Amino acid sequence: MTSDTTDPTPPADPVFGPGTRVLVTGAASGLGAAITAAARARGAQVLATDRDGDDLAEHEGEGIARLDITSDDDWAAAVAWVERRWGALDVLVNNAGVAGGGRLDQAGLDEWQWLFDVNVFGMVRGVRAFTPMLKQHGGHVVDVASLAALVHPAGMASYNAAKAAVLAFTETVGHELASYGVTAHAVCPSYFRTNLMDSLRGRDTAIAQVMSRLVTDSPVSAEDVAEAVLAGVEAGEELILPDPAARAAYRMKVDDRSAYDGVMRHQAARLEQLSTVTTSEEQA
Repeated sequence: MTSDTTDPTPPADPVFGPGTRVLVTGAASGLGAAITAAARARGAQVLATDRDGDDLAEHEGEGIARLDITSDDDWAAAVAWVERRWGALDVLVNNAGVAGGGRLDQAGLDEWQWLFDVNVFGMVRGVRAFTPMLKQHGGHVVDVASLAALVHPAGMASYNAAKAAVLAFTETVGHELASYGVTAHAVCPSYFRTNLMDSLRGRDTAIAQVMSRLVTDSPVSAEDVAEAVLAGVEAGEELILPDPAARAAYRMKVDDRSAYDGVMRHQAARLEQLSTVTTSEEQA
């Protein structure tokens, strides 16, 4: 038996479907490369950019175009390219970023400045550059933050603060541009396997060891996170927690603050122990 009733509401077009115009920063490797591949597999047109790519003014194909997110000139060139080739942008993925950290008496202000220049102001530059276009056409802003925006382990004050700033910025973008048909999404993954540690700077060798081990040992790949990001955007999630560890850690903080504080302070004590061992080995 067949039904003679039909659903009067057609399904919405997928955000990353054929014809969607997407710009991804930090696309040469890691999560940026995985998001680029996943979006292209769904039929999207992707302008994949990275600091070490080819000249954007001459970029025509599906290679990597140069975009240094700390350069206003590079962002202006990206806007000009999109206007010339596509006319508008549907999804801006601010993925490019760097790793850092260090305990309060170890990390220098130069390290703090570098982290904020790249991870915060690079993203701010990109959104500001594309805001006039987004106001005209609507779209999505996807900012890759970190679980560190929500859960704040010891030894990572600079990174935690930078990623928390990204989260606050993204929420503000979503509120300010909502009336123009723009949705902003903050992505907050836990540790996953990527080459982010290649960018790590800092004097605190103990925290560098901890972070590198957590990345290397993670069961979650960049491809896993990329698929969760695309699914979250298409589901309209403004806070995307793309892996089980991120969801569990954030839920603990929300549901049982005393347990969360206990875990964070235990980790801080272990970091101090590791630092003592590391210092002794370096002096031997």
